[in-house]
Amino acid sequence: MNVQTTALILSAVLYTVWGQSPVVTARPRTAAIKLGETVSFHCRVTSGSQPVQLEWKKNNNQPLGDNVKLGPDGAVLTITNVRLSNQGGYRCIATNAQGKGTASTSLTIRQPPKVRVTPSGPLSVRTGESVTLECSATGKPRPSISWIKQGSETALMSTTTDTTASLQVRVMSAEDAGTFVCRAQSREGLAEGRVELRLEGGASFPQASVTETDLTAVEGQSVTMHCHATGSPTPEISWSKLRAPLPWQHRVSGGSLILNNVGRQDSGQYICNATNALGYSEAYVQLEVDSPPYATTLTDETIARPGDALRLQCLAHGTHPIRFRWTRVGGASMSPGAETTKDGLLKIAQLKVTDSGTYKCVATNHVGSSEALAKVTVRA
Repeated sequence: MNVQTTALILSAVLYTVWGQSPVVTARPRTAAIKLGETVSFHCRVTSGSQPVQLEWKKNNNQPLGDNVKLGPDGAVLTITNVRLSNQGGYRCIATNAQGKGTASTSLTIRQPPKVRVTPSGPLSVRTGESVTLECSATGKPRPSISWIKQGSETALMSTTTDTTASLQVRVMSAEDAGTFVCRAQSREGLAEGRVELRLEGGASFPQASVTETDLTAVEGQSVTMHCHATGSPTPEISWSKLRAPLPWQHRVSGGSLILNNVGRQDSGQYICNATNALGYSEAYVQLEVDSPPYATTLTDETIARPGDALRLQCLAHGTHPIRFRWTRVGGASMSPGAETTKDGLLKIAQLKVTDSGTYKCVATNHVGSSEALAKVTVRA
C-alpha cells in the first residue's frame, strides 16, 4: 500500500469519526401528567462532531408557551404549571456543521372526569309521566359512565355511548321519585352529577351535593367550596369541619364556603349540611393544602481535621415528596468521595483541607424550593 492510498484511508476514517452529524435521544419518550404539574424532558447528544447546538420545537411549530423554560445549554425543556395548550409532541433538534439530528417526545394531559347532567333539576313530574335524564362526561383517560338512584349502589339500565348515558325514568308513585346520580369514573378520579325528580304536590327530603369532592390548594391561596341542595321545603345550607372549627378567615355566601389565605392546618374534611322540615343531608369535601419546603441543617458550622469523616444532614418541612441536592457555594466541585442520600445526608469519608468551604442544601417539591447553608472548616 503506497503513502497516498494510506493517507486517503486515514482521511476517510478521521472524517467518519470527526465529521459526523449529531445523534440525539430524548427522555422520557412520553409523559402523562395532570394539569398544574411540572414535567421535564432531557435531550442528550450521544454522538456527533462538536460543537452541537440544541433547540426544542413543538411538532406543530407553534410557540412553546410562556410556561416553558429551557436549560442554559438547551438540553432540558421544563414545563411548569402544565395547561392543556402544552399537550402534544416536542422535538429536540441538534445541529452541527455536518447536519442535524432529532429526537421526539410527547406530553399527554391527564384530566379527571367531569360530568354535566341535563336537565339540571329539580324537576316536578306528574304521576305516570316519563322523563329522560342525559349525562355527558369528559376526561382523560375516557371515564366510564353509569346512573344510580341515591341510596342504592345498583347501576340503572341506561343507553350509553362513549361520552354520554341517557336514563329514562317513569314516575308512577312517590317511590319512583328521588335523586338520580350520574357517575363518571376513571383512574384519575370520580365525578358525580345529580338531579332530583319530585312528584308534584308532595314534600321531599333534602339532598346536599358538592361540585368537587376533592380539592388541592397551595398555602396562601383562596379556596371556594360549592354546595347545592334540593328538597321541599327549600333546605337551609350550613358548613362545618370534621373534628375542628371552621378557619377564622372563612365566609359563607349563597351556600358556598370561601376560605382565604389557607394554610396546612386548614387541610381536612369539610361538611355541607342541608336541612328542611323532613330531615337533613350531608355532602363532603376533602381539602389538601400543599406547602413549599423549608430547609434547615442540623449543624450550621463544622470544624474537622484532615482524614475525619463528615456527615451533614439537611432537613425540610413541607409537602412530600421532597428532593434534596447538595452543592458547594462558589462553584467549587464536590469531593470525589462525597455521597448523598435521598433523605438529605451528605457524607465524605475522609476530609481534605480542600474540602473547606460553604455547602448548600436545596430542598425541592412540586410547590417550590428552599435552601440552607452549612460551613465546613478543615484544619491541619
